[in-house]
Amino acid sequence: MTINNTTKLTLGLFVLAFFIPDIAHAAGAGGGAMPWDAPLTTLRTDLTGPVAFTLSLLAFFVCGVALVFGGEISHFTRGVVIAVMVAAMLAGIVNVAAALGIAGAVVF
Repeated sequence: MTINNTTKLTLGLFVLAFFIPDIAHAAGAGGGAMPWDAPLTTLRTDLTGPVAFTLSLLAFFVCGVALVFGGEISHFTRGVVIAVMVAAMLAGIVNVAAALGIAGAVVF
């Protein structure tokens, strides 16, 4: 019975993962604080705070009014208004989801 290269590689990786489990733990462990953690946290807080939520509600309302009462607006202007409306929805959905008790994705 001959063993092909794929089987050898699979068996070798299994043996390596079985006898050296620290590699998997090191890959899954959280590291220390990175230099960009603080600016990214500040940006996330700014994009999901109460001011951003209020601005997103106002933008969503203004875009809705523009689409309903806009009359004959050009295709480009309509696309821009819809893009602003989608951006307002994305900025505001974080607070709406938090109010409904949805904290985030569950990753297994």
